[in-house]
Amino acid sequence: MEVMPQDTVLSESQHSTQKITLGYSQLGSESDWRKANTNSVKESAKEAGITLLFENAEQSQEKQFEAIRSFIKQKVDVIAIAPVVQSGWEPILQEVKQAGIPVIIADRSVNVTDSSLYVTFIGSDFYDEGRKAGKYLLDKMKGRPGPIGIVELQGTMDSSPTIERKNGFREIIDSRADLKILKTRSANFTLEQGKKVMQSIIEELGEDIDVLFSHNDDMALGAIEAMEEAGLRPGIDIVIISVDGTRKSFEMMVQGKINAVVECNPLLGMNLMQVVKEIMGGKNLPKRIVLPESIFTQSIAEREINNRKY
Repeated sequence: MEVMPQDTVLSESQHSTQKITLGYSQLGSESDWRKANTNSVKESAKEAGITLLFENAEQSQEKQFEAIRSFIKQKVDVIAIAPVVQSGWEPILQEVKQAGIPVIIADRSVNVTDSSLYVTFIGSDFYDEGRKAGKYLLDKMKGRPGPIGIVELQGTMDSSPTIERKNGFREIIDSRADLKILKTRSANFTLEQGKKVMQSIIEELGEDIDVLFSHNDDMALGAIEAMEEAGLRPGIDIVIISVDGTRKSFEMMVQGKINAVVECNPLLGMNLMQVVKEIMGGKNLPKRIVLPESIFTQSIAEREINNRKY
């Protein structure tokens, strides 16, 4: 466990000198996005004067349960969870509720029947990210005759970004019958799996692939390697739409190898620490706090690349 002690803490409650301890269960370190997210949480806790107990679950829900039980034993003030998958959280959240510790769900959502098990969610609108990707594709393919073959690289199965990006994307592209999803495969949000899975799909489908929708940048970068090794021109032979907005994806857009990137901002640390302080101060919070995000295309990538912080 990583412990980040602080000398002073400013609470929003009546007790202005009260120290706040936050237990944070991070789902893993599977991508550049996740690493930036972790750094944002750690740096923001330090800046906010909050003591952070940080646990990396390495993509294991069971390890997240262990971390949360450890936080309960240590009597932290608030627990924040970035859940690896969407389901299976109700029992452990009941344990936290019985201990009287407020919970924040960060980045990814959970599927529970009792919404009182957590105070608020803070993160991205994954469904809207999928819709943005779909709208870009409709605009890009306007006037191009079909059928248009689409490959979709999904993230971790049963995770909220995978489920919601998939559903949002389909809601939009279903308006055009000749847009056909030929293959949907999970590559677990990693570059290595993105390359491996894309190699297999290229061998199977070959020139039938017109579009790649990748649920994150790391998988898209791996898929680009697979395309180039197969003699294909990413961004030309195959239109590529990705999600995240990492600096590496912007470099690929500048080179013409990725056509569009839907932003998913990992830098939620300061917002999270503000929410922690507001909870400790007894403030009422909305059930869902969504960060504003954009979509970027090749035409603006070069102008925006130096603004990327991750």
